[in-house]
Amino acid sequence: MNIIVCIKRVPLTQEVDLEVDDSGKKIKEDALAYVINDWDNYAIEAAVQLQEALGGEVTAVTIGNEDDEEVLRRALAMGADRAIRIDPGDLVLDGYLNARILAKTIADLEYDLIFSRVQSEDHNTGMVGVMLSEQLGLAHAAVCNGIEPEDGTVKVRVELEGGIDEVSRVQLPALLTIQTGINEPRYVSIMGIRKAKKKELKVMSLEDLGFAAEDLMPQTLIEAVFLPPETEGAEMIEGNPAEMAEAVIRIMGEKGVTV
Repeated sequence: MNIIVCIKRVPLTQEVDLEVDDSGKKIKEDALAYVINDWDNYAIEAAVQLQEALGGEVTAVTIGNEDDEEVLRRALAMGADRAIRIDPGDLVLDGYLNARILAKTIADLEYDLIFSRVQSEDHNTGMVGVMLSEQLGLAHAAVCNGIEPEDGTVKVRVELEGGIDEVSRVQLPALLTIQTGINEPRYVSIMGIRKAKKKELKVMSLEDLGFAAEDLMPQTLIEAVFLPPETEGAEMIEGNPAEMAEAVIRIMGEKGVTV
């Protein structure tokens, strides 16, 4: 079974003080550390487990600059067979363009399954995987936490709201967006890193894919990024139920809420 996994390198923003840059449209990233997107670890592990059980090849794909090859090397060390990086140059990307570039890259590859993340830790749009399936004309299932290939189909367990799961069968080829917790991603060993250096890592440009400038207009433009305003914090209401209800009604009235 041939599987393509779309992965991404993201800034590590936990426990740091974020600042908006001079353009007012993005955060300052110079001092931030970068890691593989958390959902992508699970997607790679799911692909490698299927490859180990059924044979075939796993190909990791990312859009980014030379520094982004770090996550491809990690995917190769985890067991992927080859990797592809698409260099976007100075192009400003949004979810639509990411999906379009990935679709053009993947269209000529052999695959039974494509794995994408449910979402990325930086933009959190959750749109690229589903849009990619539309670009390629594939059936898809989103937020998958269980996968079982069966005779030209794949039985998937999908996470719904309220702790409910749904089990369905999807015809191959198909695209699945992978949820965290579907497995336990393996430790990247020194031996895996050594083997990764011998595996293929191909670099492609937008020109290699046949894109013209007019083909690459983003559909989403960020007008402003800002930090949430500081507030005074929560007001704790105490007393018996009648007193608390009266206080809530009073506060709502002060805030202009009609009851």
